[in-house]
Amino acid sequence: MAALVLARMQFAFTVSFHFIFPAFSIGLASYLAVLEGLWLKTGKQLYLDLFRYWLKIFSVAFAMGVVSGLVMSYQFGTNWSVFSDKVGGVIGPLMAYEVLTAFFLEAGFLGVMLFGMNRVGRGLHFAATLMVAIGTFISAFWILSVNSWMQTPTGFEIGANGEFLPGPSWAAIIFNPSFPYRLVHTVIAAYLTTAFVVGAVGAWHLLKGRANLHARKMFSMAMWMAALVAPIQIFVGDMHGLNTLEHQPTKVMAMEGHYQSHPQGAPLYLFGIPDDRAQKLDYAIAIPKASSLILKHDPNAPLAGLDTVAPDKRPPVWIVFWSFRVMVGLGFLMLGLGLWSLVARMRKRLYDWPMLHRLAVLMGPSGFIAVIAGWVTTEVGRQPYTVYGLLTTADSVSPIAAPAVAASLAAFVVVYFAVFGIGTWYILHLMKDAPHPHEPALEEEERAPIRSAGITPAQHMDAQADGAAS
Repeated sequence: MAALVLARMQFAFTVSFHFIFPAFSIGLASYLAVLEGLWLKTGKQLYLDLFRYWLKIFSVAFAMGVVSGLVMSYQFGTNWSVFSDKVGGVIGPLMAYEVLTAFFLEAGFLGVMLFGMNRVGRGLHFAATLMVAIGTFISAFWILSVNSWMQTPTGFEIGANGEFLPGPSWAAIIFNPSFPYRLVHTVIAAYLTTAFVVGAVGAWHLLKGRANLHARKMFSMAMWMAALVAPIQIFVGDMHGLNTLEHQPTKVMAMEGHYQSHPQGAPLYLFGIPDDRAQKLDYAIAIPKASSLILKHDPNAPLAGLDTVAPDKRPPVWIVFWSFRVMVGLGFLMLGLGLWSLVARMRKRLYDWPMLHRLAVLMGPSGFIAVIAGWVTTEVGRQPYTVYGLLTTADSVSPIAAPAVAASLAAFVVVYFAVFGIGTWYILHLMKDAPHPHEPALEEEERAPIRSAGITPAQHMDAQADGAAS
């Protein structure tokens, strides 16, 4: 296989693994802030128990997110050095801002959040939790700004050697046309991902005992999130799609499976088998003119197809077509579960319908699958470009031999599945047990970090000195 294909596979593999953990930790950090805030407001031990329970899971997920993301920055230098040379003047500072703001903020307050509950005041600890939650959002802000600029580049100038340089306003780069939509859509996706994990854990323990108060509260909060936020996400996704149609029409053609132009209204293809060679959709199931109605708000509005795009400028339709449907299908399943929970809540049967709980357990990983499918739609749909319409992927790869990329890819596959497989197993192991009344804090656990010599209590040191003197 060519070095280009292997380099793309390597980056896709590592970023897919990495994306799972931030998608969880962004939402979970905010959930922890809500739980601690409710505990401080109401004084109920139940909220403190849930906070301590999910804090242990957050600590593992956060650590795996940091470690899994480190190798991607190295790939910019090893596999994508030409890309880095061309666009480093624009995206380099943005990625540095992510470290200087988000990462430093999280690192500064994470230790207080994890181990400071019994060492600092309640107000200061809550402030630390809020700072970590805000830090995760700021991290998403900068990374999505970089990605959005690659999708809809603005505010740049072309240097003498063909490199991209910042123009007169950084705001035009940061707040590029697709950034607001992508930011809102991705952050809400992270919140829904966390909600369905929390709901699945609560439902799992409700199936084992409906009287479990901790499971009831987890499940209730998660289902409120599903019922209220899933419709908002569908609306935001529609707005994001309209923005994509404006700035990246070829990607929308691939998402919709429109090989041919439709001058009098385009159908909405629900299912089908894309055939790139024959440039058609086999076994298509379509709703006539529905695509024009959704995208143009007019059933008779014309929509261009891939027949208007040069063959070497088209993305692989099969991948984009199906990843988009996986994402949208899971979004509507989330909405359905949220609406079902509302019916159960109105009938006062939220904790008494085993079928609802079983579906919630099955939907536990749905958020992760949806965000990966959405990422595949976004990134593969941008092909054959790294900077849309300006810099191709083939012109971005390093002059590196295919065997070298293959060796590192094989090493990543082995190490990632070993390390992060064990980490994921440990998270599931923590979720298997229900929260306990008076859940112990992390510093009270048997395997908590040992106190270092530098903070050994003074009276203990005095006692040792007295013993040595005698």
